[in-house]
Amino acid sequence: MRAEETLMYREAAEAAAVVRRQRLRNAAAMAALGARLRAMKPRSLGTLARGSSDNAATYARYLIETHVDIVTSSVSPSVVSVYGAVRDMAGTVMLVFSQSGRSPDLIAAATAAQSQGALLVALVNDETSPLAALADVTLPLDAGPERSVAATKSFVATLAAIVHLVAEWTGSASLNAALDDLPAQLDAAWALDWHAAMPPLAAARSLYVVGRGLGLGVAQEAALKAKETCGLHAEAFSAAEVRHGPMALVGPDFPVLLFAQDDASAASVDAAAQLFAARGGPVIAAGVAGTITLPTLAADPAIQPILLAQSFYRLANALALLRGHDPDRPPHLAKVTETL
Repeated sequence: MRAEETLMYREAAEAAAVVRRQRLRNAAAMAALGARLRAMKPRSLGTLARGSSDNAATYARYLIETHVDIVTSSVSPSVVSVYGAVRDMAGTVMLVFSQSGRSPDLIAAATAAQSQGALLVALVNDETSPLAALADVTLPLDAGPERSVAATKSFVATLAAIVHLVAEWTGSASLNAALDDLPAQLDAAWALDWHAAMPPLAAARSLYVVGRGLGLGVAQEAALKAKETCGLHAEAFSAAEVRHGPMALVGPDFPVLLFAQDDASAASVDAAAQLFAARGGPVIAAGVAGTITLPTLAADPAIQPILLAQSFYRLANALALLRGHDPDRPPHLAKVTETL
């Protein structure tokens, strides 16, 4: 099979069109929600998600906390679905991210948050799902059907929707301008040649993916995709955390993939790249220099991680095939994971 023939390739390549369509469709709803949040002045914000959607939630936490004066944290669905704990959620917002909107533990946690006073906002791709029906505000991702088990365009759509939400909440002209440019930049990011990363990853058994701040969620997403599509054991770390115990494993047969955006976190990612290189590990870097430096695009720092994810998806699809895997049908996985 050629790389261009997989569902993963074809669906990821649609991301620019998805983002363009989504922004137009959600414009009025996002403006209304932004005004509602400014009037509400929530005391905190929680996120609920699993899998790729939870990686998007990591990005949301950093974007919201760096642009809005509000504590944002990930909420574990099992606190409700397994332990049955009840918390006072009055004056808070719960953001739920889901492609399917059908996972029982997410529905249980979202229902509990809403019943305890949270404003429930769902970013969901399946508009017929229980989550979409439950939410106080539903924002469709509008990614269309995604048949490959590996989520790609729906992940990019989630990140774009998060930027749109924060732009309307804060009235940020720079974020709105960045969103205007995003579809064309996604197409440009898809066209970038990252094949230089293939040789050290083709035979690798393990991989670290490193980012920081706004880029950490995309590092988590890349590690997840390396596992599920390429059969490559991968772990994601913050550039601040990887200097501790994980650094001990790096060596000539242990590659590291680093992502950096052009903000205050870039220096620490660059420092980590230099430490890895000193240990003899293959350092594959996007946004900073490595032993292999991948091409990137200039963009608003809030947008750069989205572009890195798009470039990585094309690499992951090709790498999966090179390693003898079908990226559309990872073993033992289903498109909708119904966690209890």
